[in-house]
Amino acid sequence: MELIKLNATDSTNAYLKRLLPDSSLTDFTVVMAKEQLKGKGQMGAVWESETGKNLTISVLKNDLHLVADDFFALNICVSLAVYDVLKAYQVPNLSIKWPNDILSGTSKICGILIENLLSGGQINTAVIGIGLNVNQTFFGNVENASSLKLILGKNFELDELLHALVESLKRNFLKMKAEPVMKLWQAYEEVLFRKDKPSTFENRDGELFMGFIRGISPKGKLVIALEDNILQEFDIKEVKLLY
Repeated sequence: MELIKLNATDSTNAYLKRLLPDSSLTDFTVVMAKEQLKGKGQMGAVWESETGKNLTISVLKNDLHLVADDFFALNICVSLAVYDVLKAYQVPNLSIKWPNDILSGTSKICGILIENLLSGGQINTAVIGIGLNVNQTFFGNVENASSLKLILGKNFELDELLHALVESLKRNFLKMKAEPVMKLWQAYEEVLFRKDKPSTFENRDGELFMGFIRGISPKGKLVIALEDNILQEFDIKEVKLLY
């Protein structure tokens, strides 16, 4: 594993992407920063993190050769890799909130942002951003946020967690090549937050509605059973789960 450690950068994803055109970085090159000045989450949300207390990394994955329409397989692969590591650390009540937040109970402890680089209609390279709340204990006005220290009551070595995550990513990418995609899909759906439970959602117009999460479509959309058990698919921009 090639590791680039930084004291501070705008975002580890942005830094890694800037390196790509002028270098031949090896697979699973990692950029790790003590501080991200402009860390981003899904849909452009700001990722807040105390300096030196959390794991803020970006991992390069080359030679994917994925059809662009199969992009959600990456989300599943990475989400499960993080989930497996946290399960090994005995973090309780783990689940994955669609598309790729990792929760303990109802508290978010990890966010993932994957940026794909397309070539000829294929995804050949991905920059995988992972923000894991580790030793931070105060989150200000951020709702439903927690950390490994708050949950398990002890400090963690960031380098140890980093190596565990990268090894888990390597294992899952090998699985993605060797096994049917549906096997990963099923594993993901089995740990999906609020699956088959009555839940409240908000659509893009701000309207609330009730439904049951039933799974994920082949295009990575959230499948919700509405009234009369009608199934409808929603993109990430179209729906928000309110618990």
